Amino acid sequence: MTLDMDTSQTITRADLAEAVYAQVGLSRNESSDLVEQMLDEMMNALVEGDSLKLSSFGSFQVREKAERIGRNPKTGVEVPIKPRKVLVFKASHVLKDKINKATQASDT
Repeated sequence: MTLDMDTSQTITRADLAEAVYAQVGLSRNESSDLVEQMLDEMMNALVEGDSLKLSSFGSFQVREKAERIGRNPKTGVEVPIKPRKVLVFKASHVLKDKINKATQASDT
């Protein structure tokens, strides 16, 4: 499935639904519902603390960051940063290779 987009644009849910519509042949409403269901399942898994791995794409993981002391760069005043959870994405080697090949092809 390929989206026809300029590289400077953001891919939206509507773009994904349109691509499913064009490639799979579901109705536009069914395509939109499918994309929404997939994204909801992904979000729910991450909210529950599960890791999410998409083969040949990458993995998402929620990590906990401990409390630490930060510093305001403008004033130098130390400020405590509260503990929080962050979402981390690690690209698969397949995705990294595709990105590097595309970059190399555009450089020549």
